[in-house]
Amino acid sequence: MDVGRLRKIPVFADVSDDDLRRIATFATEDSAPAGTTLVREGDYSTELIAIEEGTAEVRHDGRLLASLGPGDVFGETGVLEGGLRNASVVATSPLRIVKLTTWDIKRLTPETVQRLRELVAQRQPAVEPDGAPPAA
Repeated sequence: MDVGRLRKIPVFADVSDDDLRRIATFATEDSAPAGTTLVREGDYSTELIAIEEGTAEVRHDGRLLASLGPGDVFGETGVLEGGLRNASVVATSPLRIVKLTTWDIKRLTPETVQRLRELVAQRQPAVEPDGAPPAA
């Protein structure tokens, strides 16, 4: 994968050139048509996915929680902490995405993993511990 394309994804914007080249060697690219379920609520989380082009919706129990677009990342909590997905993500337009598996994340430097952890800490939870969507 091209390092310049990775750098355009905000979560990777501050990653060192050396680390970005390493990520580029194992990041996989994929595409999906509108209507594709990218991840399903309740499934085991094994991938971090970044949207390079297109849009998607995050849904919990069928309720819309968020709309995603280019530069947005999802699945980072699952690959960092393990566990089940707390929401489904469905493509609302054709997508071009970049994926990193749990194994790929384990091969990153501690600095890059810390950057991902900071991203997680900045976000409100998509679903509260009791399973309800967050208060508006």
